[in-house]
Amino acid sequence: MKKVLVTGAGGFIGSHLTMKLVKLGFDVRAFVHYNSNSSVGLLGALPNKIKKNIEIFFGDVRDQNRVLDSLKGVDWVFHLAALIAIPYSYCSQDSYVDTNIKGTLNILQAARRVNTNRVFITSSSEVYGSASYVPIDESHPLKGQSPYSATKIGADKISESFYKSFSVPITIVRPFNTYGPGQSARAVIPTIITQALFKKDEIKLGLLTPTRDLNFVKDTVDGFIEIAKSDKTIGEEINIASNKEVSIGELAKVIIDQINPELRIVCDEKRLRPKKSEVERLLGSNKKILKLTNWKPKFSLKKGLLETISWFKENLALYRINDYNI
Repeated sequence: MKKVLVTGAGGFIGSHLTMKLVKLGFDVRAFVHYNSNSSVGLLGALPNKIKKNIEIFFGDVRDQNRVLDSLKGVDWVFHLAALIAIPYSYCSQDSYVDTNIKGTLNILQAARRVNTNRVFITSSSEVYGSASYVPIDESHPLKGQSPYSATKIGADKISESFYKSFSVPITIVRPFNTYGPGQSARAVIPTIITQALFKKDEIKLGLLTPTRDLNFVKDTVDGFIEIAKSDKTIGEEINIASNKEVSIGELAKVIIDQINPELRIVCDEKRLRPKKSEVERLLGSNKKILKLTNWKPKFSLKKGLLETISWFKENLALYRINDYNI
């Protein structure tokens, strides 16, 4: 039974990954951002039979000593802790550099020091920027179209350097747009669903033309685990993608039709990103992950949205529907 560390375990993907690892029999240490009320984020909503098998480790990935302590005795590290909201990165660049780049550097230095067997660095499809060609494979140029994406590029490159310079056994895991139960309203699908469930006449969105490659969170989590199970993935950058795309406008219509077809969509100026920063098209190639692992997506967009909408109906009170969350 492997001892694994999940950083960012209280977050959206991190909590789902933690739950799946426990179910598979792993000994899981969950690195959760320290806070004054000892909140463990989304881990708190997991069934008790799962929670009792999780070792909670409070800390901050920006703290080098605390990170080192968290890696002691660990075989695998899934590093998901990050600041991820693109709009907030426009006004808080220092925080993104400190958390996403320096936090990743702390993980890498600690892993090198304690000889961790495998290190999985979570990247983002945003590092590719607007597609120069599709489907986007792992050789696609990287473009820092937002401060967030720039810091993720920095984290990816410092990770690559630790593999090439010091033989730290890293893998850069690059999920495309993940959605599902528990996701923050900063993301587009929760934004659409919560408004559609609450509003009677209209919902507010930003630009409707960009396309995204959407992946249900259970498929993304399975991608992490299958990548971890294969030695062929060491030193590689690997997309987790559906190889399909849908525009934000089309996506909104699919969701609205399932909840309230009478709703209309209104463009909200404050939700628009700077023109050169908006990623117009994301369509990921999944050839590499299919070749190197046993991963295959199990959820169609329709199936994933049905499960997601059902969860939001039961948990709508957790969201501030009238606010634009950045």
